[in-house]
Amino acid sequence: MSVHTPSASRADLVADTALALLAERGMRGLTHRAIDEAAGLPQGSTSNLARTRQALLELAVRRHAEREARVLALEELPDPRGGADALADALALAAHRSITRHRALLVARYELALEAARRPELRAFYDATGAVFREQLTAMLDAAGSADPTRHVLSLVAWADGLMFSCVAGSFNAEAPSLADVRAGMRELLRGMLGG
Repeated sequence: MSVHTPSASRADLVADTALALLAERGMRGLTHRAIDEAAGLPQGSTSNLARTRQALLELAVRRHAEREARVLALEELPDPRGGADALADALALAAHRSITRHRALLVARYELALEAARRPELRAFYDATGAVFREQLTAMLDAAGSADPTRHVLSLVAWADGLMFSCVAGSFNAEAPSLADVRAGMRELLRGMLGG
């Protein structure tokens, strides 16, 4: 299961392996020892890097945010002032990419989110990490002409998260929707919000 690449740091290797274990085995399968074994590291390596379970979970959350940011590539989205459809098309592509090519990363996110719901100390860290993404979306919707970007971000995230969860872990997991279907849904949502 090792996800090591020559340029990966030890922290990245441990965090990437933690995410892979979360997707494969769930939260119960995430232990320091399991990471050492899966990553091909000497026993105790993960403990030296992240002594506590909280430190290990924070490492995984941080790495997850980095990897998901690359998948979503929000910085590559078109100028939001270009209209609701252009923004919808780009956001639909990002959501579809997550559903079709990065399913394990989504499953790891769900595991981390559920654990954050049970651990207040992880909740604060998880929410602070996710705030960056929300702020980017809020700025985009504001630039696109949203009358209430904060409320619209909640609607957009709820729609996209619901779609991704349903298609990866929920009742629609058997077959991913086409990019055209995701695009149509995203356009309907954004046109309703932005009046475009």
